[in-house]
Amino acid sequence: MTHAPPPGPWRTTWGRLGLLLAGLAVGALTFLVALQVRPGPGGGPTTLAPSGPAAAASPSPDATTATPEPTVTAESAPPPPLAGLTVAVDPGHNGGNGANPLTVNAPVDDGRGGSKACNTVGASTDAGYPEHAFTWDVSGRLAARLTELGAVVVLTRSDDAGVGPCVDARGRFPQENDADVLVSVHANGTEDRSANGFFAIVSDPPVHDAQGEPSVALARELVSALGEAGFAPSSSVAGDDGPIQRRDDLATLNHAERPAVVLELGEMRNAGEAAVMASEDGRQRYADALAAGLVAWAADRAPDDR
Repeated sequence: MTHAPPPGPWRTTWGRLGLLLAGLAVGALTFLVALQVRPGPGGGPTTLAPSGPAAAASPSPDATTATPEPTVTAESAPPPPLAGLTVAVDPGHNGGNGANPLTVNAPVDDGRGGSKACNTVGASTDAGYPEHAFTWDVSGRLAARLTELGAVVVLTRSDDAGVGPCVDARGRFPQENDADVLVSVHANGTEDRSANGFFAIVSDPPVHDAQGEPSVALARELVSALGEAGFAPSSSVAGDDGPIQRRDDLATLNHAERPAVVLELGEMRNAGEAAVMASEDGRQRYADALAAGLVAWAADRAPDDR
């Protein structure tokens, strides 16, 4: 029987070294496994997401890519419909006219070689609501709406407690203030209580070119907008253009060198229309309708006229 020689010192040393290296390898493997897999919220494995440049280039297959919404900037937004337009709004009459008869009755140039009274007191409802207050309120609401739509607005008077201005000054106002158009706001005072409805007035025959077709086109748009807003056209004024009256005796229109229209928005002595005029809702409806008419008129103008 042959016996193996007893282990020498070299075998003992190498055996211990081998065991040490094996232990280190097992530890490293365990560490790497623990690094890649850890318990998830439900106890199952959760794989760590890769990091670094490779991760940025390789999104998860479950990821959803959101499409960015288009950004609207001030440069890309369309301009408001009345941008670049200056509108002269003329609230008819004035609150101090009645107390100053000498001033308002003084004669002024009517624009056709004759004369007219500087101004008048205006009409009123049977309940005492005056035309000057109605036109002032509607004009203020109209100015606010036109400003929202991008227009610059200039008013022929600054309050409802003064006198005038005279009718000739009102007519010169748009060109003196570099306005593109003049809208003069009034209400009629026919003695016949059954008369009703709105109408527009243009200067005829024209003294200036702007008083011809440009003013008629403006009147048509304003009349159309009032009708679309539910207001009734005049029962006593009618022609080929509907409720558009042509006159040569209104100094405000005769002096205007811009498209200009006087609007009689209704009959103050008609009970039904008086009730609308006396209400805030009614006055806002009038203002919104006039603004819509101006938007339509501006849209139809030639680019060189804007």
